Amino acid sequence: MVAKALTIATSDSGGGAGVQADLKAFAAAGVHGMSVLVALTAQNTTAVTAIHELPPEFVVAQLDAVWTDLGVDAAKTGMLFSRRLIETVADYLEAHPVPLVVDPVMVASSGAVLLEADAVDVFVRRLLPLATVVTPNLREAEALTHTPGAARRELAERLHDLGARAVVVTGGHGDPVEHFFDGEHHVEFDVPRHDLAATHGAGCTHSATLAALLARGYSLENAVRGAARAAGEAVRNGLAELGAGDGPVDVLNVKGAA
Repeated sequence: MVAKALTIATSDSGGGAGVQADLKAFAAAGVHGMSVLVALTAQNTTAVTAIHELPPEFVVAQLDAVWTDLGVDAAKTGMLFSRRLIETVADYLEAHPVPLVVDPVMVASSGAVLLEADAVDVFVRRLLPLATVVTPNLREAEALTHTPGAARRELAERLHDLGARAVVVTGGHGDPVEHFFDGEHHVEFDVPRHDLAATHGAGCTHSATLAALLARGYSLENAVRGAARAAGEAVRNGLAELGAGDGPVDVLNVKGAA
């Protein structure tokens, strides 16, 4: 049986992040990828110039279409943007529990705000308790816990206290270290740092790969390690020559296949 992973997230018209990055990561990890769009962005490597929310009833229609026919082995959430979209997705996932990776997409690499300020509290209250694992980068973990400058260990523990069963504070900012906490054990491991201006979509690639590996039956810690490796390789193979801003990662190693 082919493993199936679902992304519930937003479109990136530039193809570097969002649902487009997730589907590429699913393919690279060997699962069938499915998508539920909650919003659209007009986006490239330099900016997000517009965001269009989809109606909640259409989000539910997409979820129903996937769940009733194909089924879902694991899912991830990405950019959800607003309170009403978060509430809609949380309501559905509460009634349809699966292994869930929650990626708290808050700010784009271009600096654009991707989670409205009044949506942060509902994100923490509704989505974190549903998460098998939550995957913030250092800045996102600080923002969600209101503890700027805290160590990764403390941030992970605080996020666990807020309801997440397990936490990965990723190596996307600050020291190239990933910190994993499952409520009992802290595991910290180094990740390679590549001096390349092509990190757009790295966080999406990480969380999507993690969801894909959970769909394939990996243990959580092994899925976390596999996701870190895949995201690092995607940055190493990144397409820095594309666009005027931070180029997209390349999880499929397009250049190597050319």
